[in-house]
Amino acid sequence: MATKVQVKLGERAYSIAIGCALPSLVSVENAQGHRAMIVSDSTVDPLYGAACQNRLEARGVVCQRVIVPAGEATKSLQWVEFLYSKAAEAGLDRSSILVALGGGMVGDLVGFVAATYLRGIRFVQMPTTLLAMVDSSVGGKTGINLSQGKNLVGAFYQPMEVEADLDRLQTLPRREYVSGLAEIVKYGVIWDASLFHLLEKHADELLARDPVLLEKVVARCCEIKAEVVAIDEREIGPRAILNFGHTLGHALEKVDGYGQWLHGEAVAIGMCYAARLSVAVEGFAAEEADRIRNLLLKFGLPVGVSGDRRASWPLLRQAMGADKKTVRNRLRFVLAKKLGSVVIGCEPGDDKLEEIWNVCCQ
Repeated sequence: MATKVQVKLGERAYSIAIGCALPSLVSVENAQGHRAMIVSDSTVDPLYGAACQNRLEARGVVCQRVIVPAGEATKSLQWVEFLYSKAAEAGLDRSSILVALGGGMVGDLVGFVAATYLRGIRFVQMPTTLLAMVDSSVGGKTGINLSQGKNLVGAFYQPMEVEADLDRLQTLPRREYVSGLAEIVKYGVIWDASLFHLLEKHADELLARDPVLLEKVVARCCEIKAEVVAIDEREIGPRAILNFGHTLGHALEKVDGYGQWLHGEAVAIGMCYAARLSVAVEGFAAEEADRIRNLLLKFGLPVGVSGDRRASWPLLRQAMGADKKTVRNRLRFVLAKKLGSVVIGCEPGDDKLEEIWNVCCQ
């Protein structure tokens, strides 16, 4: 039996289904004769592409599949144009459906294409990674990268439905799975201290991909994100709490080259940095910062950068300066007050930022 989470956005409301062996998509029940284009990457399509196509065609949908290269580099204008061309060749119209079958890269890319092709067509998120299930597939953020930074071009555009089938996590490489755990830890830090405690208590079962625990944890993360998005869909204010750990994390991804760090790995380092910054600037308890660090370590995530992988501070500072949250070159951080509660718009001075970075590199 699937768990259902509702994203309450009026006429843009939709449901997230979470569970194993999920039934067919509700959103295509009345789509007989409509066209759909499934977009997946070169890793995921061989695993799930044909099954997804068969499900849609069994509902009378005229369906085709398109494959893009795996990897963050595909989130670019080049591949947006490629998908526009494929959509036109497939005869997609405003009644058609784009299906994002894959991880966060595919979801972000396809969502942006859906938001802009014919000024907007319907799309469905079918995430295949833990990180996409708990974060990027929910909330309507779509986007692509520029050479200057990550997700600098995008749109807020909600899907019709999200299908988080936990069975797909069984084929996910361990490193990719662990990367997703970083975003789960984030929800405990920013919103729900009891979730953080649950993660501490059941870390081993979560690492073992226990399906009952996974469904509970993924559903809770989706509930939190749905609540935040319902309050602030377009990140005018409170939704920024979801960026805890991301300012430094995005900079690390850019400076070291996309693919060197998985997104969750970079965010884990960013969260440890933000936690130390919170101790220095916001009075966050050092013991709680240590709990964040220890939980990330228990999951096998990186908590700092040293040796050959250490990026220079000037390069990181420059990359963070291109962050969407920066105003007049003043970096804005989400910092913790206590576990389960954070504040947005914090502007520590450059000296403090560099000092804490040097601590994280020890």
